[in-house]
Amino acid sequence: MRIARNVGTLFVAGALSMTVAALAYPAVLGLQTTASAPTRVIAHTSTGPLTEADRDFVVKVRAAGLWEYPSGQLALQKGTTPSVRTAGQHLVTGHAALDATCRKVATQLGITLPNKPSPQQQGFVATLSGDSGKQFDTDLANILRVTHGQIFPVIAKIRASTENTLVRQLADQANDTVLDHITVMEKTGLVNFDQVLFQETAKPNLPAQNVTPPAPQPGEPTVVLTPPANGSSAPPATPTPTPTVG
Repeated sequence: MRIARNVGTLFVAGALSMTVAALAYPAVLGLQTTASAPTRVIAHTSTGPLTEADRDFVVKVRAAGLWEYPSGQLALQKGTTPSVRTAGQHLVTGHAALDATCRKVATQLGITLPNKPSPQQQGFVATLSGDSGKQFDTDLANILRVTHGQIFPVIAKIRASTENTLVRQLADQANDTVLDHITVMEKTGLVNFDQVLFQETAKPNLPAQNVTPPAPQPGEPTVVLTPPANGSSAPPATPTPTPTVG
């Protein structure tokens, strides 16, 4: 089964490799690349010490929403079955809520967040944008099932190790959100588990520029992910910038 035309071997080689960033964005790492010193404390805050791993996790959560939210919008618009459209609604609603928490936590901890997804993540959205009919449904279910399956153990590790109460709260919400999204993808009946499990564990072999979202420019408005009113489909498939932070 073909999963992603436009991202080609990028998806097969690594599926999801979300980015991480330092407080001032000096470091970039893929999802399956550990921080250089994950237990190193980079800041002492009122909510507990902040480690490299804590900071990296907050950025991963942000990066996930920047492409999974528009993917959910596409599912609301293009899904051909009720289960696919339901999955889209869960993506939009879940990532809007998770992103709000993530932005608040990042502000409180002084963590710089990206405003755009990585080129690889943009490729996922481009694939879904170019799909139609049953192919769209199948690609959505499998791409999103792989990506959520990869981030799930990362959340558990952070939840078990962090000493920062804000990061712990974000991990709790992320855990619930990701489990929900895994479940709704599986309920579509379109997940190819043999392929998904292989891609979840395949070692990524991607250049850094493909898995790193660009750092925000000075004064750039913060992108806010807002769920559509009354569960309806929002026409734009791209998050809208707004000066509001928090």
